[in-house]
Amino acid sequence: MQTVYLDYAATSFPKPPCVGERMRQYVDRIGANINRGSYDTAQQAGMTALLLRQRLARLFGLGDPTHVVLTPGNTWGLNMLLRGLLRPGDHCIVSAMEHNAVMRPLTQLAQCGVAFDRIPCDAAGRLCMEQIENLFRPNTRLVLLAHASNVSGTVQDAQAVGRICAAHGVPFALDAAQTAGHLPVDFDTLGLSALSVPAHKGLLGPQGIGALLLRPVLVAELEPIVSGGTGSMSDSEEIPAYMPDRLEPGTPNLPGVFGWEAALHYLEQVTIPAAHAHERALSVRLLEGLRAIPGVTLLGPDTAEQRVAVFSLDFGGQDNAAAAVRLEEDYGILTRCGLHCAPGAHRTLGTFPRGTVRLSAGWFTTEAEIDRALEAVAVVSAG
Repeated sequence: MQTVYLDYAATSFPKPPCVGERMRQYVDRIGANINRGSYDTAQQAGMTALLLRQRLARLFGLGDPTHVVLTPGNTWGLNMLLRGLLRPGDHCIVSAMEHNAVMRPLTQLAQCGVAFDRIPCDAAGRLCMEQIENLFRPNTRLVLLAHASNVSGTVQDAQAVGRICAAHGVPFALDAAQTAGHLPVDFDTLGLSALSVPAHKGLLGPQGIGALLLRPVLVAELEPIVSGGTGSMSDSEEIPAYMPDRLEPGTPNLPGVFGWEAALHYLEQVTIPAAHAHERALSVRLLEGLRAIPGVTLLGPDTAEQRVAVFSLDFGGQDNAAAAVRLEEDYGILTRCGLHCAPGAHRTLGTFPRGTVRLSAGWFTTEAEIDRALEAVAVVSAG
């Protein structure tokens, strides 16, 4: 049976062919570390890492590529931000739709004297904007939001939140796990101080690598949470003061660097507006089809506006896990069922603890695959 992959919110698949080709090229023909040698292959590796930083800085409107910190992934970048910035007595504002990549570090920090508040959200997962102002305190050090929900696909009005943060003089950071590569994300437009992204979702790269992009003014306040060798200032046991070395200890994931740089080059040819338009068309098609299927409840916005192509379905009286199994075993539709590492979002949406069946599309999803999924959902929902 031919399968239909609809789990892009977890990771994009397939990858552009150039991704695996470049990773294999590094492993088979280059193999050298960066910042540790002056021979030719080491220089090639270093230049590819620099090119990756430049592509990321250009994509997200950050002027200085040295402030693009390569991380082992989005969760790592969010931890670097939260644990590096917040101290006992500080206060942080998040939303009621956050992923555990934010909530678990914050819950740990709360045991050490860091306080946080959640911005309430409506039944579609949208921020209750009128309640944000009242959450600010004199000790608020950071506002951090999931740009789009990995459960409902709801996109938050980050630009409006950025304006509020600027008025209070509080840094504003985005977790762009579900929007990077899907929507335009720009530092200046959104008023960002920090942005964390994974390579492996909308940016079409491999797993195990991500980036934390930072304004210089925030770097000055950020304490490194991991330290070690950088290949620079080897005569000193102090952490280098300059970027990106200050926040990049150890040997980076160089196969990932090569694969991600190739993915971003591919995405530059595609363009973000084209990717967004493609996914918007798929969303419209899926939403229209779902309206005609009884017995299935859609979470989040019921139009393609203010959402990405992430759709959580509740199969009513049926067990959602059983519905997901039927979709795979009988029709080859690959989804994700459960709480999606975001219990707070499910509480907000009214689907905790039963969870939902999530379908998520991306650049390589076709209209024919959406139609196949709709046909399968219709049969499964009928019992």
